[in-house]
Amino acid sequence: MGVSPQVPVHRAAERDEDAIAAWRAVTWGEGTRLAAATGAWICFEDEAGQNLRPPKARTWAPRGRTPVVTVSGKGSGRVSVAGLVCLKPGARDHLFYRVRIHRGRKGERRSMSEAGYAGLIAAAHQQLHGPVILIWDNLNTHISAVMRTFISSHPGWLTEVRLPAYAPELNPVEGAWANMKNGLGNLAARDVDQLAVIMKSRLKRIQYRPALIEGFLAQTGLSLEPQPP
Repeated sequence: MGVSPQVPVHRAAERDEDAIAAWRAVTWGEGTRLAAATGAWICFEDEAGQNLRPPKARTWAPRGRTPVVTVSGKGSGRVSVAGLVCLKPGARDHLFYRVRIHRGRKGERRSMSEAGYAGLIAAAHQQLHGPVILIWDNLNTHISAVMRTFISSHPGWLTEVRLPAYAPELNPVEGAWANMKNGLGNLAARDVDQLAVIMKSRLKRIQYRPALIEGFLAQTGLSLEPQPP
């Protein structure tokens, strides 16, 4: 019958398919032409997080005996990471990231701050030695007054492009997170410090594999070749 068992992809009901198609056809084309004209790097940004409960993964065990992984039963902390996948035709692709540890203390910020994002973007610019076209979503921290001030204060090298809402499939950083979390399956860290070390190790492995980073872009269906107007 031509059918097979598959895991469905979850997509938000609030998606605007017309807006997403228009972004692919128009906004992305404008971005590739600007990058080609200015020698800019196209840098996608996204965030991810992981607590002490590892994602489930398949493993080997005797038939009829389900493996048991002992994990922390407390909500004791979380590791957040912001990442930039930076791409340019003819150049080595890059992954930059910044990690923040949340220890579950009262009043502690649970997400990356504007200063954290600004530091990540500025550090990437210094490493890349060229203009940056920053592509990211409408997270409240991304559109805050503080972040707008940072972006507007660097018109010489920083251009911002917004992704359409509920369209993670357009962001190659999602591929980096999936790759990182594949290595965390069934792994029980003793505390958030050990978890942060493990996550950094997984991300560093990706950094040394530019062909893998290029594959993350391929998964989006986008091409770096300048698109005709």
